[in-house]
Amino acid sequence: METDHKKEKLFTEFPPVSTEKWEEVLNKDLKGADYDRKLVWKTKEGFKVKPYYRDEDLENLGNPDVLPDQFPFVRGKQKTSNDWYVRQDTYVHDIEESNKKALDILMKGVTSLGFVIDPKFEPTVEDIEQLCTNIYADAVELNFICYKNSLNVVRSVEKLARKYNRDLEKIYGSVDFDPLGQYVLRGKFPVSAEASFDLAKEVMEAAKHLPNFKVITVNASYFHNSGATLVESTAFALAQGVNYLTQLTERGLSINEVAPRIKFNFAIGPNYFMEIAKIRAARLLWAQIVKAYGPSDDSKTKMNIHAETSLWNKSVYDPYVNMLRTTTETMSALIGGVDSMTVIPFNEVYERPTPFSERIARNQQLLLKEESYFDKVVDPAAGSYYIENLTASIAEEAWKIFLEVQEKGGFMEAFKSGFIQEKINESARQRDMDIATRKEVILGTNQYPNGSEVKEVKLDETIFQPYDQSDKNAEVETLKPYRGPQAFENLRYHTDQYARENGRPKVFLITMGNLAMRRARAQFAANFFGCAGYEIIDNIGFKSIDEAAEACKKSQSQVAVICSSDDEYAELAPKLADLLKDSTTLVLAGYPKELVDELKAKGITHFIHMKSNVLETLQEFQKIIGIV
Repeated sequence: METDHKKEKLFTEFPPVSTEKWEEVLNKDLKGADYDRKLVWKTKEGFKVKPYYRDEDLENLGNPDVLPDQFPFVRGKQKTSNDWYVRQDTYVHDIEESNKKALDILMKGVTSLGFVIDPKFEPTVEDIEQLCTNIYADAVELNFICYKNSLNVVRSVEKLARKYNRDLEKIYGSVDFDPLGQYVLRGKFPVSAEASFDLAKEVMEAAKHLPNFKVITVNASYFHNSGATLVESTAFALAQGVNYLTQLTERGLSINEVAPRIKFNFAIGPNYFMEIAKIRAARLLWAQIVKAYGPSDDSKTKMNIHAETSLWNKSVYDPYVNMLRTTTETMSALIGGVDSMTVIPFNEVYERPTPFSERIARNQQLLLKEESYFDKVVDPAAGSYYIENLTASIAEEAWKIFLEVQEKGGFMEAFKSGFIQEKINESARQRDMDIATRKEVILGTNQYPNGSEVKEVKLDETIFQPYDQSDKNAEVETLKPYRGPQAFENLRYHTDQYARENGRPKVFLITMGNLAMRRARAQFAANFFGCAGYEIIDNIGFKSIDEAAEACKKSQSQVAVICSSDDEYAELAPKLADLLKDSTTLVLAGYPKELVDELKAKGITHFIHMKSNVLETLQEFQKIIGIV
């Protein structure tokens, strides 16, 4: 008789191991060390993550046993696939050229177009028609980032769809109408708050015959790129969305009309599993929020999510690493189940994207779709003990912040009072400190810099500053999106500029004594000072103090780092201090506590070690050398 292999359970020959047994082994291996301190991860988002999860952890969540495309849509909105729109944005400087570019990229795999229209330009229906020449609106998603011109654009899209006899139900796309988003960046509404929400109603009504065209956008990316945690950006996005629901339903529109017309734009950061869970948690919470308004059916509670790769962690130096960052970020978004996706070109943070960088960005999505089959599996994260628990934790923490915002009168009132800014600024300060101390690594910027990379050309130094769009008559403190690497990049860029006229500052490594320790500390020092763009002069090791001092003097280095073991510093460091006191600024790699006072008395006052604030230390050396 043949065995029905489909009904066989794998690994039944192995006896089950209980959680108690696992914990017993773990505690034995810890040898008395504190379990929580060693193995439990306290996230920036305010909750703890265990070292492992099991099936019983799913049972403890109490989640309903739902399928994809079932309320509350934590498992996605599609029953049979995980498909999404591949979007690429185009800046409209010349209508004819933009149309040619749009047609070109549509032939290269793009299924969603984003036209970024200058707010100073007021496009007519003829302009939109020319922009979309030979583009079949019922075959591609059309998105217009057009700010105050949203009403005009929506009317033009409908008029053109009727002119060309398109099925209005097959017109997918959006306008990026977000007066609250403008408020958080500019500090005031383009017009009054009341007039802005009245205009939102007009835009909503203008699109009533375009059921799949989104007309209100919640730009959660503004929170993320200003330094918010992913829990905060989720909570504030939900609160902003509720603000729109409330204002528009109070103006006579039904929840059935309003909720399906809102699109959420999330930025996706580098925390791979957490970002997957964030997307799932956001869908879960939004569905429950909209349900409370009493829609006619659950389909109205679906959250429409556009995702874009983060700008916050992208770097000017070693920019090709940005391709790696955007790849994992894109994977997180797609596994989480977004509706559309934009991969920001790797060089966008410091120059206008090139055909090469746009092709790479486009193909990152296409490879994940056509070769990795990310679109074939519905909810690929389902059943992962870890991701399911992260989803529940993010939802719980985001809900707490959401309720805090509601208690303060809703999103707009909470922003007026400064509550939202305060939360984001505090998170940004902590993230900045983590980068400064290298608890958070920006590869190629605050860790493992490429020493051969030099910015020869003059750059616009605003790329090293927060993006401040505040109106001169701002009524509130605004959010100022920025990039985490900016402070380190600013240091290095000024070193590059200094080097053009004065030669590159040199750091001489005095390697002596214990081979293992001197090499380890030399590598640490090279990496440390390399982040500021200095030339590192390494050495295989000196046999005598006099030989080391003589070589250091000959190098004419502005900085010299003694690299040896703590035991040998007691003899080496004071003698080197005497020999080099008038030649260079002496630094010790390490922090031998019992010797510090003695060494300071000898003139060695600079120490670099694992707990150093790298950014502050390098800023100090920029002043010592005379770069700034």
